[in-house]
Amino acid sequence: MKILINDGIHPSGKKLLEEAGFQVSTDKIAQEDLAQELPNYVAICVRSATKVRKDLIDACPGLKAIGRGGVGLDNIDVDHARSKGIAVLNTPAASSRSVAELSMGHMLSLSRFVYQSNRSMPAQGGTEFKSLKKSFSAGIELEGKTLGIIGLGRIGQEMARIGLGMGMNVVGVDPYVDSITVKMGGGNHAVDVALKSVDMSDMLKKADFISLHIPFTGAPVLSTSEFSQMKDGVYLVNCARGGTVDETAMLQALESGKVSACGRDVFENEPSPRQDILDHPRISLTPHIGASTGEAQEKIGIELAQKLIDSLKG
Repeated sequence: MKILINDGIHPSGKKLLEEAGFQVSTDKIAQEDLAQELPNYVAICVRSATKVRKDLIDACPGLKAIGRGGVGLDNIDVDHARSKGIAVLNTPAASSRSVAELSMGHMLSLSRFVYQSNRSMPAQGGTEFKSLKKSFSAGIELEGKTLGIIGLGRIGQEMARIGLGMGMNVVGVDPYVDSITVKMGGGNHAVDVALKSVDMSDMLKKADFISLHIPFTGAPVLSTSEFSQMKDGVYLVNCARGGTVDETAMLQALESGKVSACGRDVFENEPSPRQDILDHPRISLTPHIGASTGEAQEKIGIELAQKLIDSLKG
């Protein structure tokens, strides 16, 4: 049986599949050519680049599984695939720590002007060092601040763990979760910390920092109404999905001072984000690299390979 790995997989995952007897192709097939080529395979593995929509699914009656290396499934027509008896698999646990650490990295960068310093010092550091030092000396510490987390799934829980470890007060929002238990420490020193899910309005009024960890469901969860409820000077980080934050409302909130600064790893118009976001002096930017660590990629590859083996040989 042949499996197409169209957006790459860690060598450990490929090895597992081959040892299980599958013929694995990692040669990239262009989106427009997939309808012609994919019928030769029993499964396809993608990341975010390849789209597996209804028309492609219908063109491949022999397809048995669609694997997504990562959490989100918004590039796959999941319901239609499953209605055809096709297994849709993802790896929700593998990249949790990597995404949460990047989110915290953005928060640390925002709170101490690291992103602005990196923009300013190459151009001005030689002549304006003292002036830059003065400009960037009004940073804040995270300890004692309130971290609002939107989405208390695996990544949100990992974010809560890191926030608690930084000495932050953590407030979570998730309509599908009443409470979570976060394990802090290890061995004989492990401590369970219980966190209740609160209403969005309650969190918005309390949070000094807000981090999103939810899929995109067709509409933003933070728009003009939500920004108006936030504390003045809040910091906002989105390493979840483009579209979960209304970008126009976010820019307006930045200009008004309602939001001090933003960290963005995801954008509405990937791979071509709005230029006014790319140019904004108070937005810290990364190019959708939340799960892009060596550790996460290996975990994703192994988990996805094992799920495919179980599905196709079960």
